[in-house]
Amino acid sequence: MIRIAVPATTANFGSGFDCLGAALDCYNYIEMEEWDGCHIEILDGSTVPTDESNLIYTTAQELYRRCGRAFRGLHIRQENNIPAARGLGSSSACIAGGLLGANRLLGEPYALQQLVDIAAELEGHPDNSTPALLGGFVAAAMQEGSVCYSRCEISPNLVFLAVVPDFELKTADARRVLPDQVTRGDAVFNLSRSAVMAMSMAQGRLENFRLGTQDRLHQPYRLGLIPGAEQLFDYWEKAGVYACYLSGSGSTLMAIVDAQHSQVLAAGTRQFLDANARPGWRVLPLHPAGGAAIQE
Repeated sequence: MIRIAVPATTANFGSGFDCLGAALDCYNYIEMEEWDGCHIEILDGSTVPTDESNLIYTTAQELYRRCGRAFRGLHIRQENNIPAARGLGSSSACIAGGLLGANRLLGEPYALQQLVDIAAELEGHPDNSTPALLGGFVAAAMQEGSVCYSRCEISPNLVFLAVVPDFELKTADARRVLPDQVTRGDAVFNLSRSAVMAMSMAQGRLENFRLGTQDRLHQPYRLGLIPGAEQLFDYWEKAGVYACYLSGSGSTLMAIVDAQHSQVLAAGTRQFLDANARPGWRVLPLHPAGGAAIQE
């Protein structure tokens, strides 16, 4: 049985809608071996499908199909630490882990770039799936079925302070509130800021992060689905964080902070949430991570 560790991801960074993402050190663990039929064990008590609809199972099955190999079934042991439907890449982690594990069981017929392409195809966009496989900070775009990307390491002096609400916000629901059209001005606004965000992350220009995460395409519409989000952003900005944004489509809210001050900011954030009747919201200090890997 092989074991795969897959990191959480945070996507969009405000302005980089569906194209910017990064890997963080909250991991799902998957153990996998070929089996006669479907045998899935959930080790953490979460309510994840244990039949053939399980996303890891269907992803692995799809890779077998593409490879032209007979698929008898799998035995999967799954430990889920990434909060589900919270904008931290839980579905991308299943897809990345399923592909990486199946590829190993098949004798590794697919190169990493091919797995990146397949993951983005299955996920529908590359902003979460690509950093889940590659790690670091990634700017990605689809071109004729292939993912074109640029990747850089993230400074270890940065901490991603995630506030995870006690309710889910599914991507499909969060997309329904978005407008079908945007103005040229809003498009230019986001293009300029996503370019600044990507270059500033690569160059360590922390002073540009707050500008780089400004957005007019999705956050103004989605933040209304998360009561208290704008008040938390105001608190963070007054506390001096580098930037704050909606992680993926939510419901997680994210701040980028200096590692030296992360414990103080985490404690202050906890106090703010408690004072504003949000006791069930979790505060998770997360760090930059590498991509999914098979643990020998």
